[in-house]
Amino acid sequence: MAADQPLAARIGKPHGLRGEVTVQVHTDSPRQRFERGAVFDTEPDRGPLTVRGARVHQGTWLLAFEEAPDRTAAENLRGTRLFIPTELADDGDDEGEGWYPEELVGAQVRDPSGASIGTVTDLLLRPAQDLLQVRLDDGRTGLVPFVQAIVPQVHADGPLEERFVVVDAPDGLFDLP
Repeated sequence: MAADQPLAARIGKPHGLRGEVTVQVHTDSPRQRFERGAVFDTEPDRGPLTVRGARVHQGTWLLAFEEAPDRTAAENLRGTRLFIPTELADDGDDEGEGWYPEELVGAQVRDPSGASIGTVTDLLLRPAQDLLQVRLDDGRTGLVPFVQAIVPQVHADGPLEERFVVVDAPDGLFDLP
């Protein structure tokens, strides 16, 4: 059920005593998605979770759910993936997909014209924003913010040799150390 729905976030560790949890955000519109009262399907199935609070603390999104009033309940949610219900999937800027590192590692990286830039070597899951680690064709390594504005296309289905991502890199992105 949830695997066909857009991935919004993955729950991390508890924060504080009142049931807040850190989340790895997988949506381009977290402020819209994490509004009070928003309901998410879960995997593994822990029933739908209803947002009772959301905030950013030191660059990390913290969510609190009606179903987890304290730290103990929040700890039991660790690792849960939050999916946007299908009927709401078109309300935001999400592409409707979430990817695992093993789906992307080894995929070719292309610019918008189709020219090769390099190869994905890792998907670094960060609290605020995921990063694609790319081995550039010239041998250097670059990090690419994994957001739709910079990575507008991801083709992660099929055999590895057919997988690719399109990176529309802003000027200077790969010039950074």
